[in-house]
Amino acid sequence: MSWTAIVVLAAGAYGFKVLGLVVLGGRQLPAPLARCVALLPAALLPALIAVQTLTTDDRWVLDARAAGVGAAVVAAWRRAPFPVVILLGAGVTAAVRALA
Repeated sequence: MSWTAIVVLAAGAYGFKVLGLVVLGGRQLPAPLARCVALLPAALLPALIAVQTLTTDDRWVLDARAAGVGAAVVAAWRRAPFPVVILLGAGVTAAVRALA
Protein backbone atom coordinates (compact mmCIF):
# COMPACT_ATOMS: atom_id res chain seq x y z
CA MET A 1 0.00 0.00 0.00
CA SER A 2 1.37 3.41 -0.88
CA TRP A 3 1.84 6.29 1.52
CA THR A 4 -0.58 8.35 -0.54
CA ALA A 5 -3.33 5.80 0.04
CA ILE A 6 -2.58 5.68 3.78
CA VAL A 7 -2.71 9.47 4.06
CA VAL A 8 -5.96 9.66 2.05
CA LEU A 9 -7.59 6.94 4.19
CA ALA A 10 -6.43 8.61 7.42
CA ALA A 11 -7.78 11.98 6.25
CA GLY A 12 -11.08 10.35 5.30
CA ALA A 13 -11.41 8.67 8.70
CA TYR A 14 -10.65 11.95 10.45
CA GLY A 15 -13.12 13.74 8.18
CA PHE A 16 -15.90 11.31 9.07
CA LYS A 17 -15.17 11.83 12.76
CA VAL A 18 -15.33 15.61 12.40
CA LEU A 19 -18.50 15.35 10.30
CA GLY A 20 -20.16 13.33 13.06
CA LEU A 21 -19.27 15.98 15.64
CA VAL A 22 -20.55 18.78 13.40
CA VAL A 23 -23.80 17.00 12.50
CA LEU A 24 -24.64 15.69 15.96
CA GLY A 25 -23.07 18.48 17.99
CA GLY A 26 -24.02 18.11 21.63
CA ARG A 27 -27.25 16.21 20.88
CA GLN A 28 -27.99 12.82 22.35
CA LEU A 29 -28.77 9.85 20.13
CA PRO A 30 -32.12 8.11 20.63
CA ALA A 31 -31.84 5.40 23.29
CA PRO A 32 -32.14 2.36 20.95
CA LEU A 33 -29.52 3.78 18.59
CA ALA A 34 -27.19 4.66 21.46
CA ARG A 35 -27.37 1.08 22.76
CA CYS A 36 -26.66 -0.28 19.29
CA VAL A 37 -23.66 2.02 18.78
CA ALA A 38 -22.30 1.05 22.21
CA LEU A 39 -22.35 -2.64 21.21
CA LEU A 40 -20.57 -2.19 17.86
CA PRO A 41 -16.97 -2.54 19.14
CA ALA A 42 -17.88 -5.75 20.97
CA ALA A 43 -19.31 -7.18 17.75
CA LEU A 44 -16.64 -5.93 15.35
CA LEU A 45 -13.58 -7.19 17.25
CA PRO A 46 -14.54 -10.91 17.16
CA ALA A 47 -15.58 -10.54 13.52
CA LEU A 48 -12.19 -9.07 12.59
CA ILE A 49 -10.37 -11.78 14.55
CA ALA A 50 -12.39 -14.51 12.81
CA VAL A 51 -11.72 -13.08 9.35
CA GLN A 52 -7.99 -12.73 9.97
CA THR A 53 -7.74 -16.17 11.55
CA LEU A 54 -9.91 -18.29 9.30
CA THR A 55 -9.42 -16.82 5.80
CA THR A 56 -6.56 -16.59 3.33
CA ASP A 57 -6.87 -15.25 -0.22
CA ASP A 58 -10.68 -15.31 -0.17
CA ARG A 59 -10.72 -18.94 1.04
CA TRP A 60 -11.65 -20.46 4.36
CA VAL A 61 -8.68 -22.22 6.00
CA LEU A 62 -8.19 -24.08 9.24
CA ASP A 63 -4.51 -23.94 10.16
CA ALA A 64 -2.20 -23.23 13.09
CA ARG A 65 -3.68 -19.76 13.59
CA ALA A 66 -7.07 -21.26 14.44
CA ALA A 67 -5.48 -23.55 17.04
CA GLY A 68 -3.64 -20.60 18.62
CA VAL A 69 -6.74 -18.42 18.76
CA GLY A 70 -8.73 -21.34 20.15
CA ALA A 71 -6.19 -21.86 22.92
CA ALA A 72 -6.18 -18.14 23.69
CA VAL A 73 -9.98 -18.07 23.83
CA VAL A 74 -10.02 -20.96 26.29
CA ALA A 75 -7.36 -19.27 28.44
CA ALA A 76 -9.30 -15.99 28.43
CA TRP A 77 -12.49 -17.86 29.26
CA ARG A 78 -10.71 -19.44 32.22
CA ARG A 79 -9.69 -15.89 33.28
CA ALA A 80 -5.95 -16.30 32.76
CA PRO A 81 -3.88 -13.10 32.95
CA PHE A 82 -3.57 -11.27 29.62
CA PRO A 83 0.17 -12.01 29.11
CA VAL A 84 -0.55 -15.71 29.66
CA VAL A 85 -3.34 -15.61 27.06
CA ILE A 86 -1.02 -14.02 24.49
CA LEU A 87 1.91 -16.34 25.21
CA LEU A 88 -0.31 -19.42 25.18
CA GLY A 89 -1.86 -18.47 21.86
CA ALA A 90 1.53 -17.78 20.29
CA GLY A 91 3.00 -20.95 21.76
CA VAL A 92 0.20 -23.19 20.49
CA THR A 93 0.42 -21.59 17.03
CA ALA A 94 4.19 -22.16 16.94
CA ALA A 95 3.85 -25.74 18.18
CA VAL A 96 1.22 -26.62 15.57
CA ARG A 97 3.33 -25.04 12.81
CA ALA A 98 6.40 -26.97 14.01
CA LEU A 99 4.50 -30.26 13.98
CA ALA A 100 2.96 -29.70 10.54
